[in-house]
Amino acid sequence: MTDSGKVYHRSCTGLALQTVEQHTQDENITLFSGCFCPFVQRVWVALEYLEIPYKVDEVDPYQKPQELLNVSPKGLVPALMLNAFDPPRALNESTVILDFLEDIAAKSTHKSLFPPPTDPYAKALVRLQSDHISRTLVPAFYRYLQAQDPEAQISGGKEFHAAVQSLVELFERAEREVGGTGLWVEGGDLGWADVVVAPWIFRATNVLKHYRGFEMPRGTKFEAWLGRLFEHPAFKKTCSDEELYLDSYERYAFNRPNTSQVANAINSGRGLP
Repeated sequence: MTDSGKVYHRSCTGLALQTVEQHTQDENITLFSGCFCPFVQRVWVALEYLEIPYKVDEVDPYQKPQELLNVSPKGLVPALMLNAFDPPRALNESTVILDFLEDIAAKSTHKSLFPPPTDPYAKALVRLQSDHISRTLVPAFYRYLQAQDPEAQISGGKEFHAAVQSLVELFERAEREVGGTGLWVEGGDLGWADVVVAPWIFRATNVLKHYRGFEMPRGTKFEAWLGRLFEHPAFKKTCSDEELYLDSYERYAFNRPNTSQVANAINSGRGLP
């Protein structure tokens, strides 16, 4: 496979485009979005699930328009503009935004991605799951996708596979100790760790499969979880057609220079921005 020079998309397609078109009116929250960015998608899914009103502003994260820089100094998405303040205030960093949205929902829609507050241990187990996702699984995804040497690709594939398997073990621990969390439980609902990891698991099934031949771990419970996750309305309506991801991630798969701040961090061995 050779680099065909495909360019990244600037606008959503498919069901995600329909969702964008439903959120064009001014609201107290404006989400600055990049259509193929997984960090954006985790925030977007949370907004949908928590039923918090919002407006979407799709921006080109490589051109970094001034309105994005005004709310995100590094020019990274996602970013929120909070229009209820005068002057408007801003937030960036996906996990910070998720915490903020949880607090907003607690006072408005009364929905939550966490177990009930009466079970702090269950919430702590969810935090362990999300910590593993951020520290291990997400960086492993990019190392694998950006690896160019065949041996590095084999090693990267093993590393990412192990990271997914370790997440499964954390889900299984929660199942043993508190009856399970999120969509890992049959009949359960979308949870914090589901939202935090879903964009990369989804891209593993299309981007990593296409460019690296990656196959997901097998197992009845794991495959059932995948099915519940990908079919959940809050996640499904934030997904574009597969072509958007394959086109937009070709630059990562061939590790083109200055692909993104995330790619540069992986190449230099630094933490993700």
